[in-house]
Amino acid sequence: MAEQRSLAVSTGEGAPVLDVAGVDFVREGREILAGIDLTVHAGEHWALLGSNGAGKSTLLSLCGAVRHPTHGSVEVLGYRLGRVDMRELRGWIGHVDPRQPLDDRMSVEQAVLTGATGTNGLIPRWKPTAEELHRADELLELLGMAALRNAGLTTLSQGERGRTLVARALMPRPHLLLLDEPSTGLDLAARERLLTAIDTLRAEHPRLASVLVTHHLEELPTSTTHAMLLAGGRTLAAGPVDQVLTSENVSACFDHPVLITRSLRRWGAQAQPVGHAELPDWTPDGGTAPELGGPARPGPTHR
Repeated sequence: MAEQRSLAVSTGEGAPVLDVAGVDFVREGREILAGIDLTVHAGEHWALLGSNGAGKSTLLSLCGAVRHPTHGSVEVLGYRLGRVDMRELRGWIGHVDPRQPLDDRMSVEQAVLTGATGTNGLIPRWKPTAEELHRADELLELLGMAALRNAGLTTLSQGERGRTLVARALMPRPHLLLLDEPSTGLDLAARERLLTAIDTLRAEHPRLASVLVTHHLEELPTSTTHAMLLAGGRTLAAGPVDQVLTSENVSACFDHPVLITRSLRRWGAQAQPVGHAELPDWTPDGGTAPELGGPARPGPTHR
């Protein structure tokens, strides 16, 4: 039987879903995070971006009540870490990790149902309730996986497995959804189907808050509302996505000149060649190259 949750979460009007204040995280004498502040409200969808080793996954583990900060405070759903049963609190948090070690003998439906028990496999003699079965049906439909409910996990593509993991994370009706590089290993079509599914579920659950970690701006759903750029464990910029994801900020974050564009509500990034004067197909305004001496066709840029 699935464990009953006794915590009463606080998601009232104006109350933050997640509040990280002055957080440092030190491991084996090494400072991984320093002076991090992050406040997420219901309906906000944050992206954490930064290079390898910037501290993104560590920050996500704090948001998910997996680790304690060395200094500062982390409040999740109204509860401060260190003053609450973290295992019980995690029952209100959905976590999508492509590296989740699920029992591959399960079917898609069974894997989704393990979201109700918080386990990587089915619990012996456990039987889902009618409500849990109905919830799984709804989520499989929402994520476009209903036709594969009886398929074995080993037969799925990476994209299908990713959507299964999202459905699993939503089983306990979380108030906070954390996505740790959900597009890892996906080809173009699979990535686009996953991002569309994420946008759809966000529209279907308007008070759901989420935090998504990625290295690539192309992997940001159109529903992203805010962004934080991390560099060396420190916040370089944070706030509304249009103000944060500029060419200047992203170039500083990745320590490389990058041109940021946006088209059809999706982001793109292209390195600015150092020797662009020798490359006739590069234009500094982000447009396409001139054809046979004709004028360049401009494109939108975010500086």
